[in-house]
Amino acid sequence: MADYIYLLQTRLTPAQQSALEEVRQVAKARPVTVFLVGGAVRDLISGAPIRDLDLAVQGNAGRLNKELQKAGGVLIGEDEATQCHYYTFAGGVRLSVGSTLSVNFPKPGKPVYKPATILDDLHRRDFTANAMALSLNDGSFGLLMDPLNGVADIENRELRLVSNYGFLEDPSRMIRAARLTARLGWQMEEKTRQRYENAKAENAIAALQPWLKRYELEEIFHEEDPLRVLRHLEAEGWAQVLSSAWSSAKVNEAELDRLRDTVGRLETMGIFPEPSAAYFPLLTAKLASKEIAELKKSFARPGFVEQIEALEADTKAFATLFGGKAAAAPSDAWKMLFAAKPEAVLWLAHSTKNATVKERLDAFFSDWAQARQKIPYQVMQEMRITPALPEYGELVERLFYAMMDGKLETPEAIRAFLEPYSPPAPAPTAPIRRKAAKREAKVTKARGKKPAEAEETLSLAAAAEEGSPTVTASAETAAAKSQTTVKPTVPAKPEASAAGKDLGEKHLTADAQPAGKTSATAAIKKPAAKPDSKADTKAEVKALIKKEPVKHLEKKDLVKTAVKQNLPRPAGKTAVTKKAIKKAVAKLPVKKAVAKSAGKKVAAKPAVKTAAAKKLPAQSASKKEPAGKTVHGKPAVAKKGTALLKKPGVSAAAKNKPAVKPASGKSAVKTKPKSAGTAKTAKARR
Repeated sequence: MADYIYLLQTRLTPAQQSALEEVRQVAKARPVTVFLVGGAVRDLISGAPIRDLDLAVQGNAGRLNKELQKAGGVLIGEDEATQCHYYTFAGGVRLSVGSTLSVNFPKPGKPVYKPATILDDLHRRDFTANAMALSLNDGSFGLLMDPLNGVADIENRELRLVSNYGFLEDPSRMIRAARLTARLGWQMEEKTRQRYENAKAENAIAALQPWLKRYELEEIFHEEDPLRVLRHLEAEGWAQVLSSAWSSAKVNEAELDRLRDTVGRLETMGIFPEPSAAYFPLLTAKLASKEIAELKKSFARPGFVEQIEALEADTKAFATLFGGKAAAAPSDAWKMLFAAKPEAVLWLAHSTKNATVKERLDAFFSDWAQARQKIPYQVMQEMRITPALPEYGELVERLFYAMMDGKLETPEAIRAFLEPYSPPAPAPTAPIRRKAAKREAKVTKARGKKPAEAEETLSLAAAAEEGSPTVTASAETAAAKSQTTVKPTVPAKPEASAAGKDLGEKHLTADAQPAGKTSATAAIKKPAAKPDSKADTKAEVKALIKKEPVKHLEKKDLVKTAVKQNLPRPAGKTAVTKKAIKKAVAKLPVKKAVAKSAGKKVAAKPAVKTAAAKKLPAQSASKKEPAGKTVHGKPAVAKKGTALLKKPGVSAAAKNKPAVKPASGKSAVKTKPKSAGTAKTAKARR
């Protein structure tokens, strides 16, 4: 569905919109309801040029006459039978205001009118395309009334009679049908065409009313292309009915075409003249003076004759002003053209022979308008001159006139011109400072290992540095897990090569670590003195492995413990049994570590096997343990099947305190804080 309010705002010229608003305000003050009707609505919807505005008022339209004249309208004619008044407003706007009526035809060409509603008024009109109305009243502005489906006929580009007897009742409708088909390029609907031919054959035109005959003759001069319409009326035989002296042979066709081109150029520049008065001398160029006078008298609206006669005088006065010193500057000449009557500008542009006037008009059409394209909108934006400023529109016009006159040729001149209009810069806003989020300490992860396993490896390695025999066995197991992060330097022993290849085992030596630094693997070293029973124990483990092989891997930590002890796997087997490894580890003798501190040797205390190692499965190092069972603040938990050894009486907190001599005089065990080499070694492993 079309937005008719939008059509009213875009299809009408500024002068037509202004005239329409004046009528609305006058009708609102009475108060009466007013509607846009007839050909104006048809042309608005179809896209054709809107030549005039027809308004219908529910009530007596004559009561608005004085108010409309005070509002700027000039009364040029009226039809007493239909109570219709014709006005011209500023900008050459032609406008008619009539009362809403119903009509009966007791005889052909003898109408009887009565006041009625807007719907009754639409039903009395000639064609369905003209029987539509748009409300101009508050509360219903833009509402379309189309009781006879005229929109469909507009889409079909057809003229369809409202009444089956329309041509017989009012013969002027036959002339109007021929004029509209010539102007719009439409066709009559099939039945309408049959009724048209029948009425024409029956000479129904003889009942034509005198006032309507004069009205239709004058309407030819108000057409956009009057010569085309005149020739079509001649072909239909209606031109002779309207005027026997006037025909298309009396027209100066070449000058008429040139005048129509000038009309188009002015409309492109924003000047909208009403060319009817200018058309008249060219359409009657070959008529005698007496015939021209008679033709003028036959017009229905005397005001149109006055416009024709005043055209020459208005144009001469404007030519004197426009060719003088007052229009020497381009901006002054520009303002003068838009302030003058559009009809005078049109006739001057068409008929002048003055060289100065011609030069200025040519510059108006070609050069001056280009100055608007040079307006530096980007610079204005940088200087905070935006449409939000109240004086923005006026400033753009001043800038346009200055550039038209050639006063602003450089960017510096433009900025100097705009500087007084530039508003001050806004105060800078205080930046919002946000505190940087603290980075969480990264946990060293062994490649391919779980975080809990890596954490356990570091805890055990740190405990091993202290020389604690409690975690020696567990540290050895953890060291086996972390060996994948350091490059191997020494190949594996022959008996462990098969297991090392299957599990990705890598052996480390002290040479693989940076000089002067301590690593977890360096701290976990085998005792210098190996018990003699270890060989026998290895033999027993080998025997057990051969007896009880396992087909799939149960526990990675148990397998790695077995690999650490250099237990070979049976040929063709992928893993050793869990039971064999558990027994083998349980039979291993407890190692004793000697802690060296300040050159003193301290005997290691016997290891204590906790109950948790017997009952609980392997746990993550992150679980909490009772006080006294932690290593550097983290619990030391043995894997399932291994013995957890601890150094009684020594906690993580005690390791960072200086040594205290006991009361009994015995030498105290000095604990070292965690060396910086451990952290650096972990970083080297990454």
